[in-house]
Amino acid sequence: MKLIIVESPTKATTLNKFLGSGYDVDSTKGHIKDLPKSKLSVDVEHDFKPNYEVVEKQSAIIKNLQKKAKEAEGIFIATDPDREGEAIAQHVYEILTEGKKDKIKPDTIKRITFHEITQSAVEDAIEKSGSVDINLVNAQIARRVLDRLVGYTLSPVLWRKVRRGLSAGRVQSVAVRLIVEKEEEIKKFKAEEYWQIFSELKGNKNQFVTELVKIDGIKAVVKNKKNVDEIVADLKTAKYIVADIRKKEVSKKPYSPFTTSTLTQTSARFFSWSAKKTMRMAQGLYEKGLITYHRTDSHSLAKSAVDSAREFIKKEYGSDYLPEGPVVYKTKSKSAQEAHEAIRVTDVKVKTDQVEGSSDEQKLYDLIRRRFLACQMNPAKYSETSIDVSAGKYILRVGGQTMIFDGWRKLFPTDGEAVMLPEIEKGDKLDLIKTWGDQKFTQPPARFNEASLIKMLEKLGIGRPSTYAPIISTIQARSYVEKKDAQFLPTTVGVAVTKFLMANFMEELEYNFTAEMEDDLDKVATGKLDWTKMMGKFWGPFGKKAESVTKNAERIKIETEKLGKKCPDCKDGELVIRVGRFGKFISCSTFPECKHTEKFLDKIDMICPDCKKGEVIIKKTRIGRSFFGCSLYPDCEFASWKKPVDGKFDKKNNQNKNFVKKQETKENDVTKEK
Repeated sequence: MKLIIVESPTKATTLNKFLGSGYDVDSTKGHIKDLPKSKLSVDVEHDFKPNYEVVEKQSAIIKNLQKKAKEAEGIFIATDPDREGEAIAQHVYEILTEGKKDKIKPDTIKRITFHEITQSAVEDAIEKSGSVDINLVNAQIARRVLDRLVGYTLSPVLWRKVRRGLSAGRVQSVAVRLIVEKEEEIKKFKAEEYWQIFSELKGNKNQFVTELVKIDGIKAVVKNKKNVDEIVADLKTAKYIVADIRKKEVSKKPYSPFTTSTLTQTSARFFSWSAKKTMRMAQGLYEKGLITYHRTDSHSLAKSAVDSAREFIKKEYGSDYLPEGPVVYKTKSKSAQEAHEAIRVTDVKVKTDQVEGSSDEQKLYDLIRRRFLACQMNPAKYSETSIDVSAGKYILRVGGQTMIFDGWRKLFPTDGEAVMLPEIEKGDKLDLIKTWGDQKFTQPPARFNEASLIKMLEKLGIGRPSTYAPIISTIQARSYVEKKDAQFLPTTVGVAVTKFLMANFMEELEYNFTAEMEDDLDKVATGKLDWTKMMGKFWGPFGKKAESVTKNAERIKIETEKLGKKCPDCKDGELVIRVGRFGKFISCSTFPECKHTEKFLDKIDMICPDCKKGEVIIKKTRIGRSFFGCSLYPDCEFASWKKPVDGKFDKKNNQNKNFVKKQETKENDVTKEK
């Protein structure tokens, strides 16, 4: 009997389905070794040696694996094909070969990797089995040690200089900086007035609306009502003639196959999912053998997969939809080493309704399958028309597109109807029906949502496929940022921490510096850089700076939002909103002299649809997921995941009476903050 060791029970179940009786597949159920949370566990005096310890709850699992390994004819470690998976593989190797009792011969242990859990992929991996890639292991150790040193060094500084209980992370702090700076940009923004001028015209057969685009051959810029009145007066007396008609055929190529970044971004847009949820659903699909490995920044596709997709497209949609040859996508990221392929389904013939799993897993599978097939289809083609109408010194324009071949849009139809353009010829005279101006104001930059934040992190080279979801989860869990209407806003704590770090650790929070650290980790992963030398170069200056900041930096104050009400206890202070470990709460501005606290109710200006007495407020579950509930809980147990539309909740989305109790909200913990 041969033993295959994976890290997930679901993955083990999938492998057992097709490997047959000659194999026993078992799992570690996650990490079996880790750095203890209670201490630094890094020896900075001796090449930054990490002190990994066996995870206490994994002792029984380790004994079971050791027993099975001793009886096995051969052992294959098949943890995930990335740096973290390689580190787990090394730890498995260590617990099987270390010590005298029950020691396993190293040459009987092989490392195998595969990017899809299919019989052919696994059999091929077994045939090409090798050893643990120590370079990948070192890259993972370097990341853990680097993050541990930064976190355990900065956190005490923040405790002394900002507030007790705070913590900082190398990449997370940079992500918070992005959100804080975006908010500062929005606050500095000054809206400028501008106007759009439209004219409704009539030809021989139909009516249509044009927009003013040029005045005396120059782009029209209309800034105030006085200009509008002058132009509208001119247009009312002008003669309208069709000056030009331009027609051309344009094509829209399909999007590239999914990477981790584009999958999380698209899921956020299509389903309003968090990156964490997308990765959780993708993990389930991968472990069931339905998609390839989901942590990747590569756009490459296996030839066999492309051939299968092309065969399916021709059979299902016809040869018109199939390009002459395979469509190849170049990987833009210079660090695309975590996986060899983009995210795709393992078998295009498996349709969504055949997938065994939750409805959310089916939704994500359907999206990945359609994206994969679409990337190998012909472009969509459109007929694009632009019509210019002259009115004296003014040029007015109307344009539109009509689809003439859907191509890959067969799988991703566009919303809305095509713009119907008038049937007119160049030189035709037109009649004015009416003309008017619409007042507009320039809009401030949009706040980051999950999709745009991940896109920016990727653009800056900060983080890697496996880190996007944890970054976003961490900065919310630490109450440095909050979500409102799917957009990120910095909290007062996030602003204060960022302000302090930028004043004292500017270099470490620079985007280029963080990106260069990621590049160095990539070099470690390929054996081009010794990780201990990398750490030495960083730790020397950083450690000294931390000591200096601790001694010399000024303490920074966290700004509070005033509610305009006097404290009911001391009568002297004002009630203010503070942010603590469990979220927002209300306290007296004179704290610690006055220790008055209240729950903070995040209201949405709506009466509870169940009891008709309480107000609807935004609450959070123990894991930080937001939902809507009644302010009179527990007397009223109304709750809904979905936000109201037009002042009403969809009853289908309201939960049962035990919903709130099961979620165990944090609101009772909030007032414990000091």
